[in-house]
Amino acid sequence: MNLIKKICFTLILLLVCSGCINSDKKNEIKPNIKNEEPRLTKPPITPPAGMIWVPGGDFMQGAVDEDNMAMMQEKPAHRVSVDGFFMDAHEVTNAQFAKFVQETGYVTVAEREIEWEEMKKQLPAGTEKPHDSILQPGSLVFKKTTKSVPNLYDFSQWWEWKIGASWKHPNGPDSNIDGKENHPVVHIAFEDAQAYCNWAGRRLPTESEWEFAARANRVGSRFFWGDDISQLSAHANSWEGEFPVENTLEDGFERSAPVMSYPKNDFGLYDMAGNVWEWTSDWHNTNYYQELAAKGGVEHNPKGAASPFNASNPYAKERVIKGGSFLCSASYCASYRISARMATSPDSGMEHLGFRTVFTPEMAANN
Repeated sequence: MNLIKKICFTLILLLVCSGCINSDKKNEIKPNIKNEEPRLTKPPITPPAGMIWVPGGDFMQGAVDEDNMAMMQEKPAHRVSVDGFFMDAHEVTNAQFAKFVQETGYVTVAEREIEWEEMKKQLPAGTEKPHDSILQPGSLVFKKTTKSVPNLYDFSQWWEWKIGASWKHPNGPDSNIDGKENHPVVHIAFEDAQAYCNWAGRRLPTESEWEFAARANRVGSRFFWGDDISQLSAHANSWEGEFPVENTLEDGFERSAPVMSYPKNDFGLYDMAGNVWEWTSDWHNTNYYQELAAKGGVEHNPKGAASPFNASNPYAKERVIKGGSFLCSASYCASYRISARMATSPDSGMEHLGFRTVFTPEMAANN
């Protein structure tokens, strides 16, 4: 394998592998944990436009016992409690992100010139700098394979670094988002999502908030609609057929779908399974779930691990992403399940990675 292929493959592995205001007594329900403030079943303030109130509560985060598709990183399940918050009804769209860019002049990570001194910090020591023709702004774009793939651990078979790919050009420099204003914005790095949140006066959800919102009080279910896998195509944009060779389009889309194309969950949130992965604010740490489970009790409003750690990749500093995408299939990750979680490098986006935001009553009080 020549140097350029080695660097590109390494980059792919690095990037891919990877309290409420108590103002209405009628809205109170009994607390679920010791010393917890009463929860509000209704929002204590007027919901921001396009957002849904998630009332908060406690739940078992992580894989349910009946989930035979669960990965080790989803285990062990542990009890968590979250306060109420507002969440975007759907993923942030191209139109919403375009408004942010228009008002601020923001340039996403995928559009910026590459700084070799920063990039080489993520690569093995001694990696040589590639030619300047290779070190150009871009992002990871999905490509179908022409034949069956025996090794689904080799992500480089269906991902390619495409110069010129960005949120405005999701499939490369010759593509655009005309007619896709209502599709989720993609090729968004963690820094880009945070910048949007700061502009909008919001923040990214924690992993626990995201999973609680996705579960919507369905105890023990693998999916937000229940446990019937035959209903997948009617509820989520995922990959049907042999991955990554053929997509039968049973759900109606091969790549991203317009937001709200599928039924909402019991909280009124759309696309909490499939379509595009979504950033959370949590560091990914392979020991974190075990540490929480060992503590016992109920963890209240957890913010995730204090620092990143990946036992299989010492160079990785990753954030947790949730929800799965249009590339998830039964043979590859099956991450349309509620507990599914993956890790990815915060410094780059991909064609199937976006985000949504949250807002809390406390944030309103501080503004």
